[in-house]
Amino acid sequence: MTRTEEFEGVRPLLYAIARRILGSASEAEDAVEATWLRWADTPARPASIEGHLAAEVTRISTDVLRSARLERHAQVGVGPWAAEPLPGGTGGDPRRPAELADSLLTAALLVLERLSPLERAVFVLREAFGCSVAEIASALGCSEEGCEQLVDSIARTSDGGREPLPWPTYIVGAENVARLLSAIVPPLVRIGVTLEEHRVNGRPGSLFRDRNGRILNGTALDLRDGRIEAIHLVVNCEELVYADPVAEAYAVLREANRAG
Repeated sequence: MTRTEEFEGVRPLLYAIARRILGSASEAEDAVEATWLRWADTPARPASIEGHLAAEVTRISTDVLRSARLERHAQVGVGPWAAEPLPGGTGGDPRRPAELADSLLTAALLVLERLSPLERAVFVLREAFGCSVAEIASALGCSEEGCEQLVDSIARTSDGGREPLPWPTYIVGAENVARLLSAIVPPLVRIGVTLEEHRVNGRPGSLFRDRNGRILNGTALDLRDGRIEAIHLVVNCEELVYADPVAEAYAVLREANRAG
């Protein structure tokens, strides 16, 4: 199968992702064409062509949003521009938060689909949790040098090794929440990461801890009638956890038990 045939086979999916993120048919078409140009210039063959291309069109589309916001700020003469949250987060476009988050989730899951359990765990730690090489090495229990080689290899084969894939920070709907958790929890558990029930930012949720007990990431849940309605991925959540006096007391007690 030629590169053109491979690309045309996933073009409808790429257009759907770009259309949901950008909200414009013409801009979505432009994003898909830009993805084709990158694909044509990509020398290596990724492990998952569909996942690789979904990641590329997602990056291109979110870059278009950032550029549009920068231009808008410049035109109205607002002071120094600060990067805005990626779509799919709580600060994203209020008109289409659920659709944007769903598109980003689909792209992320396509990238993860054909990775091995170890590769998936490393990819989640790097892309979704924003962990450094040192933090990933600690979670894996390996050297930083070996971990860096593994991270680079996975990035090249899974999504072309470009800038990190935008991950949704806010997932709406029980089905989407289940898709996310079923994709990231099992591979993390296999490398010794534990999931601990905990209140995060005043909401019921959980913490991901590495084998040394360090917090990697957290989740906060929106519940309705006892059912999960949405989930927030909370990066660098230690300050949110320990701002809660009950959580802080729990942490102190846990450390005392370890020392005893």
